[in-house]
Amino acid sequence: MSYEKVTRLQSELIIGTKQTLKAIKHGAVSEVFVADDADRQITQKVENLAQESGVPYHRVDSKRKLGAACGIDVGAAVVAVKQ
Repeated sequence: MSYEKVTRLQSELIIGTKQTLKAIKHGAVSEVFVADDADRQITQKVENLAQESGVPYHRVDSKRKLGAACGIDVGAAVVAVKQ
């Protein structure tokens, strides 16, 4: 379900950890998707900030599939949906 949702919302995505962290801090994110196979040290920051900010986050199994759902040729550890 999550990959399909990301694919549907391609025009409203923020791709990448740094951009997602910045957008969460500015209150510009409605939800976040985090890949399980990404570096935990990196994704933990996003999960913590999302939780503190009350932004729902979902875990998906593959950063490669998440990247493909975003329409990019590389994996994506973190993807956020703009509000």
